Amino acid sequence: MLVPSIFGETFFDSFFDDSFRNSYRAEDFMHTDVQDTEQGFLMTMDIPGVKKEDVKAELKDGYLTIQAVSKSDSGEQEPQGGYIRRERYYGSSSRSFYVGEHVRQEDIKAKFEDGTLKMLIPKMERKVEEKKYIEIEG
Repeated sequence: MLVPSIFGETFFDSFFDDSFRNSYRAEDFMHTDVQDTEQGFLMTMDIPGVKKEDVKAELKDGYLTIQAVSKSDSGEQEPQGGYIRRERYYGSSSRSFYVGEHVRQEDIKAKFEDGTLKMLIPKMERKVEEKKYIEIEG
């Protein structure tokens, strides 16, 4: 069934205010800034509405992956306890950054406060391998 559309919005949008619709949009989630400092690379990631225990950081094969899970259960009820409206939201997002295979998990310092994750990733000297060529006979 097609729903009538006026100026790009569905007909039913006018019946509900913005608080009714899902407030978690991908473009507003996990914005990241990376600063090059003397101590290393300071990564600041905004993860609004997420608790510390719902944020996981993993270092594997040179990739630092941050995953956040967002859960929400809100609603408005009548005084008698019948539902007028009840909404639940569950979603997860993740971002990965290549930090190099030389960085170890214990070298990264992380702090989560007020919906912001800050991580300090140390700068490590990369060993540049000397090119070795195989002699070809003939």
